[in-house]
Amino acid sequence: MSSPSRIAWLLAIATTMFHVLTSGRGGIFRDELYYLACSEHLGFGYVDQPPFAALVTWFARHVFGDSLHGLRLLPAVAAGATVLLTAAMTRRLGGGRYAQTLAAWLTALAPAYVSSFGYLSMNAFDVLFWAAALCVLIRILVDDTPRMWLVFGLIAGLGLQNKLSMAFLGIGVAAGLLLSRSWHHLRNRWLWLGGGVALLVFMPHVAWQAVHGWPVREFMANAMGEKNVALSPLGYLQMWAMQMNPAAVPVALAGLALLLVLPAGRPWRALGWASIVIVVLLMSQRTKPYYLSPLYTLLFASGSVVLARVAARPRWGWLRAATVALCGASAIPVAPFAKPLLASEDYVAYSARLGIAPRAEENHDMGRLPQFFADRIGWPELAATVAQVFATLTPEEREHACIFGHNYGQAGAIDFYGPALGLPKAISGHNSYFLWGPRGCRGDVVVVIDGDRDDLEEVFESVALATVYTCQDCMPYENDKPIWVCRRLRLPFESLWPRVRSYG
Repeated sequence: MSSPSRIAWLLAIATTMFHVLTSGRGGIFRDELYYLACSEHLGFGYVDQPPFAALVTWFARHVFGDSLHGLRLLPAVAAGATVLLTAAMTRRLGGGRYAQTLAAWLTALAPAYVSSFGYLSMNAFDVLFWAAALCVLIRILVDDTPRMWLVFGLIAGLGLQNKLSMAFLGIGVAAGLLLSRSWHHLRNRWLWLGGGVALLVFMPHVAWQAVHGWPVREFMANAMGEKNVALSPLGYLQMWAMQMNPAAVPVALAGLALLLVLPAGRPWRALGWASIVIVVLLMSQRTKPYYLSPLYTLLFASGSVVLARVAARPRWGWLRAATVALCGASAIPVAPFAKPLLASEDYVAYSARLGIAPRAEENHDMGRLPQFFADRIGWPELAATVAQVFATLTPEEREHACIFGHNYGQAGAIDFYGPALGLPKAISGHNSYFLWGPRGCRGDVVVVIDGDRDDLEEVFESVALATVYTCQDCMPYENDKPIWVCRRLRLPFESLWPRVRSYG
């Protein structure tokens, strides 16, 4: 693979260092609590994800510890690696030092990437796997190296073990080869062998889903039908552009033009068509706009090649510095909206000055902070409040008492912070917590976070309100939550358990 320029290397190192130095900001995120819980139940799959993120979490906490800096180190490294891969992609497309620098700069600054690489999640590694796969695809198309389909298949298989949306890249590439009439690739046995490698690597998770009744189907149906906000095509593309960096949109569009229509981009027509197909597919599936962010690397790379060629013409040299400055001037002021760089009060004041209000991507009421920030607030305090309630139980009750959370954020907070407070592991019906079952809970005494008294009284003989947990800036659906002490379950937990299942 072509080696990126020295400036691209410096930008990659700087990107990683930025994320390392800011990794302690904002508190632990709801999904990180869930990945930590999943890392204690390693397997070939989970209700809502393949196993890669849980395995990475297990590795990170055993090597670097449970601090935010330790948990977020590998996503920070993935950020720098993505910058390098984008520069390498640019060089493969014919871009020189300036084009590589611009592509790396755009990748480092993209708000979606500033967000995704700032915490432990599937999303950081999803972008990395797409970038690696796209690099290999460009080499296959340019150098006609069919055996590289095996490498592509390996990367695609690993990417699928991280996030199922990697399948959209495979579908897009297949459609792109058809639409660009690249018949010789489709007739080549190495392409099909590469597909076999991807399937082989991914098969353990497929088998896991089959054994567990394909829970991902119910999860995805609930997420797309009830959870995600429905956006119009224009609204979807507007959010995609904002997450890309508005000043980078012309560069990305120039890159798409190169891949689709410009004569110089003829060898990569399949990637142009693949991009169109992927955009249409993701929009039609009611996914969140950030699902399209892995395409940025390809569009930044190809667009930077176009811009560099335009800037090489007489009297257009000013375009080089102007583009770098404009993209930086556009991205840097919005960085606090992508990553919690400011304290809550400072963020509220900053967003008010810019006239930007929190915008929901899910069907929930919003507070004064966006959900991506609000979901980092209040988890230690929730665990401490539950511990205070737990301490009011008699020693005999505490010996067999259980804690039930209505979602994986609540349960994850108890699992992560609870051991130091003397709390048992939580149980929940939400996503993979449901599959982990009641964990031996007998139902004699259950501390329940959230819930309705009437519903609880249907299944418990005694229901008492212990306290109400409040937090100012967490998501509204986590604020003012009653914490109940419920005694004497009316039926065995094994009989009740199917009723608490919640996938989504």
